[in-house]
Amino acid sequence: MTKNISLLHSYRLLNHGSTTVITSAHAGQRNIMAAAWVCALDFNPPKVTVVIDSKTYTRELMEAEGTFAINLPCVKQIEMVKKVGGISGRDLPGTDKFVEYGIETFAAQEISAPLVKDCVAWLECKIIPEPHNQNTYDLFIAEVVAAHADERVFSDGRWHFEGHDELRTIHHVAGGVFYATGQQC
Repeated sequence: MTKNISLLHSYRLLNHGSTTVITSAHAGQRNIMAAAWVCALDFNPPKVTVVIDSKTYTRELMEAEGTFAINLPCVKQIEMVKKVGGISGRDLPGTDKFVEYGIETFAAQEISAPLVKDCVAWLECKIIPEPHNQNTYDLFIAEVVAAHADERVFSDGRWHFEGHDELRTIHHVAGGVFYATGQQC
């Protein structure tokens, strides 16, 4: 049910402030982490910003490869989001979070980072090097090179969650508390 999304509509996958999981890969290593500070930045070409702390394993892989993926998890994935956000991939010698937590993935079209199965949207991103922003603010700017969404809840450039409560995106509001995207008004 995954459908490619026009890059011109890719910003709409992020413009409601949902929690994301960032995936990265380099030289046979891969990682996943929860991230809330992700934002659409520009339309054409589409760009995003993401804040990734300098101490994270995800960032190490992102910088080495020059790419990463933004995955938008849904209500049924809250426990997975909490798990991947609570431990560093460096703390799992000989394995990774995907194996440790049974997280299924599928291949991206344009980058090496895996995409997380059962999310409702995915953005494949190529980093635009901005060393000052990255080193001073942990802020990465990236061009979206491919975008995909679950057509049950995103089509014609719009989210529509009605009838699919388990597929609603989630929002972290601090202290491990999440809310699901609400009703359309």
